[in-house]
Amino acid sequence: MAESAKNIVWITGATSGIGESLARLCPWPDTEVISVSRREHPDFESVYFDLTDQASWDAVGEHLTERLATFRGERAVFIHNALYYWGRAYQGEGDHQTHVDEFLANCVAAIALGDHFLRAAVPAVDAEVDVGLVQMSSATARIVYPGYAIYGASKAAIEQWVRAVRAEREDRGKGPWVSAIRPGFVDTPSARREAELPPDTHPGVPGIAEAVRTGNMLAADESAALIWNAIPEDTKAKAVLLFGEPVGVTTQ
Repeated sequence: MAESAKNIVWITGATSGIGESLARLCPWPDTEVISVSRREHPDFESVYFDLTDQASWDAVGEHLTERLATFRGERAVFIHNALYYWGRAYQGEGDHQTHVDEFLANCVAAIALGDHFLRAAVPAVDAEVDVGLVQMSSATARIVYPGYAIYGASKAAIEQWVRAVRAEREDRGKGPWVSAIRPGFVDTPSARREAELPPDTHPGVPGIAEAVRTGNMLAADESAALIWNAIPEDTKAKAVLLFGEPVGVTTQ
């Protein structure tokens, strides 16, 4: 339980991809890792969370409030890594409701979870626990990728939210610390699904498919190691951390 562990870490999307690697490779001894995902994790406590289900966002908030109310260990960190992926379509094309769902899942859910965590963290911060929040971002926050209009806008919004929250925390004179991480191009299930799209879906598909074919991307374990190495010192120092290089056709 959180009351007895030295550290506690929540990871959304911890059952696959980068999230699975982060959960498995947590480097801190005596850490309770909690999976926040749709699927039960075979090795860690699991809290149900669905990016498309607002009731589950609020349930996670209640869980965080309960656990952080009495946690008095060394460190408490929430890593929001989960991704809603359905395919790609240009704006004005494809199903309108699916576009709306993507924005709610990849932008609104991230910000709502962040707000829940900030509220829940107050007792731990007041008890001088080192409390932090990591929002996973993407190169699409700054680079234009046709086919990624909503995804890129979501990540850009999240990064601006992080910058504003850091300023707010500085104004209040106390944490939690908050940071965003762009992990680079990583070998994940969503990347492999992207590589299998028809080449004319968007201009980046051929480059992504080639990167998957040649292995020119970070392994999920490599990405997780970089992220853990950055927490907490680099994440405290910088609003946005950049790892790896973008892949595929881009335009500014």
